[in-house]
Amino acid sequence: MKKLLIIFSVMVIQNIYSQDTVNIKKNPMENTSEKSPLEVGELKIKLNSKGDQWLKFGISSQIWLRSIENNPGTSVNGVPQEQTYDAGIRRMRLTIQSQLTPFYSVFLQMGINNQNFISGGGTGTGNNGAGKKASFFFHDAYNELAIIPRNNFQTGKPNKNNLYLGAGLHSWNGVSRLTSASTTKMLAGDIPIFNFPSIEIADQFSRQLGVFIHGEFDRLNYRFSINKPFATNLKPVVGGPAVDNNQSGKLSYSGYAFYQFFNKETTVTSFLPGNNLAVKKVLNIGAGFYTSKDATQSQPSENTFESHPANIFGADIYSEIPLGNKNKEMGLTLYSVYYNYNYGPNYLRMSGLLNPGTPDQTFTGQRALEGAGNNRVLMGTGNIWFSQAGFVIPKFSKVLKIQPFFNYALKNMEALNQSGSYYDIGANFYLYGQNARIVAQYSSRPLYDITSKTIFDRKGEFLLSLQIVL
Repeated sequence: MKKLLIIFSVMVIQNIYSQDTVNIKKNPMENTSEKSPLEVGELKIKLNSKGDQWLKFGISSQIWLRSIENNPGTSVNGVPQEQTYDAGIRRMRLTIQSQLTPFYSVFLQMGINNQNFISGGGTGTGNNGAGKKASFFFHDAYNELAIIPRNNFQTGKPNKNNLYLGAGLHSWNGVSRLTSASTTKMLAGDIPIFNFPSIEIADQFSRQLGVFIHGEFDRLNYRFSINKPFATNLKPVVGGPAVDNNQSGKLSYSGYAFYQFFNKETTVTSFLPGNNLAVKKVLNIGAGFYTSKDATQSQPSENTFESHPANIFGADIYSEIPLGNKNKEMGLTLYSVYYNYNYGPNYLRMSGLLNPGTPDQTFTGQRALEGAGNNRVLMGTGNIWFSQAGFVIPKFSKVLKIQPFFNYALKNMEALNQSGSYYDIGANFYLYGQNARIVAQYSSRPLYDITSKTIFDRKGEFLLSLQIVL
């Protein structure tokens, strides 16, 4: 961990004092001391002289350096390890937006996720060995038609209401704000993942194939979709919990709406920011749902199978509050959400991001229900309350902005006999706005005993995240 802290300190200092080597075109009429070298403007190609037909590109990269306290009985690359240091690509994305006509647009997002030295790619040894050559795939690929456009095409003035219809592989999700979270404007080092109700089971990285509508009715922002979930076919054990099995082929339905009390947000894409550094006063209250019949299956007795719907409800509040003297650029960001999940009896999921560990077969001590590596209880039938807060400290530099933050999740799962508390504490170090961000974060997770289903230990993880957005 000391090594990571030293590396972090060096990078912060280097970024602060090396910015004068970046060449940018300066407007003599501007206050150039406030201009960010990373504000390259839109990466946009106009397709006509009027400028209402265009292609726009976006690039983002998020690199992780970590020190992980592994769960008991963890093996890494065949060797027992209590602690693991690693580096990985959490996200690397390319987006393409195209306005082909004033009414018709296409959105594409592609990239890779979750690649480290041993997972996220191939297996074994060699050219396609462990962790190598992670899959590059489409995250979003959808077409969209403006029924009532955001701005009047003749006058250019904003319409009070707007409505869009689209279809394809999309993330116009229901349930909560976090279920359509922007990964380039997060408050903490990452989003909590349990905000996606069928993540990497009946969806593709939180996306499903289907049709959607979204828009605004005055101050009410809304989105609804009908989708075909990706196929699942796990077989339940006799007397065991419900598992993912949607072989009957039912559709899924989702929706989310939020009311905007102060400044309104523009939702050109599906992604909702979790952090705008509190530059404007925002207060949004929302609620949403996700439902799919016959999403899971259980086997209460021999050869007797029961199907269960997945029903998820969420309600949340999001606020950004500028504080004090405007020149100080202080602000408070707050978010809180309650989830109610019902996937069937005792449904429970575990997950560990970029998990380097596998079970150590020679281990004779007390193992965790979560399994090996950095696995944790992700979600299941039950309830989760999640809250986060961040504070932008008073301005002291034209280059660096600091925002400490704190996350807390309380999980009460039907399959467990004790609720669990999960913590993240850290700080964002922004260099020239939100284009470049360094995150230092410590996370703490409980571990459950396999037999008693109660907490017997806690483990931690230190994260250093480096993020660039253009």
